[in-house]
Amino acid sequence: MSGCNENVRAGQVRRAVAGEGLPAIEPGMPLPAGTGMTRRSLLLGGAGLALTVFGGRMLAPEAFAEGVAAASASSADAPVIVSVFLSGGVDGIALLPPVTDPRYTPSLRPTLWVDPAGTLALRGSTAMRWHPSATAFKDLHDRGRLTLFPAIGYTNANGSHFTSRHFYEVGATDPDGVTGWLGRWLDVVGEDHNPVQGFTVGQTLSPSMATARVAVAAAESPQQYDFTTPGVYGGWHQELLRGYERLGTLTSSDPVLGAARAMHRDAADLRRSLSAPLGSGADGYPGNRLGSRLRDMARLLGVGLPIRAAAVDAHADFDTHAGQGDTFPEQIDECGRALAAFQADLEARGIADRVLTVIWSEFGRRPDENGSGGTDHGAGGVAFVMGTRVRGGIEGEFPGLQSLDGEGNLLPTTDFRALYASILEQWVDADAEALIPGAAGFARYALLR
Repeated sequence: MSGCNENVRAGQVRRAVAGEGLPAIEPGMPLPAGTGMTRRSLLLGGAGLALTVFGGRMLAPEAFAEGVAAASASSADAPVIVSVFLSGGVDGIALLPPVTDPRYTPSLRPTLWVDPAGTLALRGSTAMRWHPSATAFKDLHDRGRLTLFPAIGYTNANGSHFTSRHFYEVGATDPDGVTGWLGRWLDVVGEDHNPVQGFTVGQTLSPSMATARVAVAAAESPQQYDFTTPGVYGGWHQELLRGYERLGTLTSSDPVLGAARAMHRDAADLRRSLSAPLGSGADGYPGNRLGSRLRDMARLLGVGLPIRAAAVDAHADFDTHAGQGDTFPEQIDECGRALAAFQADLEARGIADRVLTVIWSEFGRRPDENGSGGTDHGAGGVAFVMGTRVRGGIEGEFPGLQSLDGEGNLLPTTDFRALYASILEQWVDADAEALIPGAAGFARYALLR
């Protein structure tokens, strides 16, 4: 087992449903944003999308249908932010070996040192190169589809998975933060009755999407958006759909029956608004969870679902305290191929110019290899921004291994809040200072062409 106990506990706690509250967390660890949000479930198709809706006021069936229809029209060309979380703390020093740094030697990393002769050239740098398994990352970067931040984080880094991830999710170093950085943006621009505007592909809502005002949603695995019943075809199928819709028009004072009928109405209304099937998705994705979820994300965007912000957890355990050399190459290869397939899919669908993907992890790893052939929690890590409209290249300096922080960790040269502020201002024309605490004090990066 490569991960630490805390990372396992973090995953267990965050699998709890936010609308029902979360299990007790160890003293000093923050509650995930979104704790306590109310939720309801909608069944969107007999073999389709089982949607869990979080937050906002109770959605009336008519208002829900009208809101989704209006949002679909208004969001046709609206920019989308997709957040991809690489859980566990990616080892940026392994992903981007600092081959010219005098401290980067086999004595620093006896089993994890990467011979420069086997690394891949990094466009725009001679100080760093790509890990041999990062071919997909390299190709995206070479094509100008990927901007790299080689040392991102925040001062006085917290080495807790819980806490550091929480900071990134709420967009502030605030352990008491209750809304996500994307959720606050949705509270400003979102529709009252469009829960899919903030969409998590997964069983539970991403805390980065937690709102205070508008509804957001999560779904694990959308299949085909349609109502299907085995053995019922043609005219009989159409009659079944009409009956399903009529059932939703009935009212009831019974709290269970009334809610069930309202969900029938919601589902039927959304079916009319978004009747195009999702299809099977593009080829080329790896068979891991990230690949599957990104394929579904591209399908949902491809049929015009009115999504403004989306979140995906890769569930690729980069918490490599032991045996990192055995797992890291495969993880980087699979994650890179999933991201490259997603970008290619968006481009093939003709919607890539609308989508900006930010890829992040809660921290980096320590420069020194530990005694178990792994690396421990560090500070400065890596992040990426991907899309057809990004400038590409490298933003922020790699600080080198000569001057580390007081814990012996890589110093961050980019604050994650500076990245968020740049995305909000340049991609969605938002007031970053109203959404990211202290944004006025952070640098900005020119992200777009």
